[in-house]
Amino acid sequence: MKEGRVLAVHRNPVHGFSKGSVDRIEVVEGLGVTGDAHMGVTVKHRSRVKADPTQPNLRQVHLIAAELLDEVNAEGFDVAPGALGENITTRGLDLIGLPKGTLLQVGPDAVIEVTGLRNPCSQIENYRAGLLKLMVGKRADDTPLLRTGIMGVVLKSGEIHADDAVVVHLPAKPHMRLERV
Repeated sequence: MKEGRVLAVHRNPVHGFSKGSVDRIEVVEGLGVTGDAHMGVTVKHRSRVKADPTQPNLRQVHLIAAELLDEVNAEGFDVAPGALGENITTRGLDLIGLPKGTLLQVGPDAVIEVTGLRNPCSQIENYRAGLLKLMVGKRADDTPLLRTGIMGVVLKSGEIHADDAVVVHLPAKPHMRLERV
C-alpha cells in the first residue's frame, strides 16, 4: 500500500483557470468539491457541457502531484499549488502512474476513485507561455502522456486538509492505464 500526503487544497466557485488555496475542502459523494464550479452529477467543464451536458461528471476532483510543479519551476516557471486548477496538490505519489479505478483514501474519511487523466488545454499556455509543451510527455510505447494530473469521482464524503494522508488502494489486476477523461 502506497501513501502520500496532501500538500494543499483548493477550490473556485466560478469557472476560471486557477483555484484559490483554502484551509480545507469538503468532498461530497457523487458530486465533488463543495463550493467548486465543477461540482455536480453531470459534467461541468465548459467544453464537455457544450458537447453533451448530460454526460456523467467523471472530473469531480482534480489532483496534481507537487513533484510536477517542482519540475516546471526548476525549468524557470512560477507555478504555485492551485495555479493549474487542481483541487488537491499531493506529494509523494506518482498520480499519473496509477491505474484506472484506484481508490484514494484522503484524510480519515474521504474516498476518491481515479477515473482518468486531465487533458492539458490551451489555457495553460495563456497562463505561462511555454508551459504547455512540458505538460505532454511520451509513454514507453511512444503514445502521448498527459501530465496535468488526474481526475476522480467522490465515493465517500469527507473533509480534506493540508497534511492529510493519501492512502492508495489499487484495483484488482489486470490494471488499466489512465487515459484522458
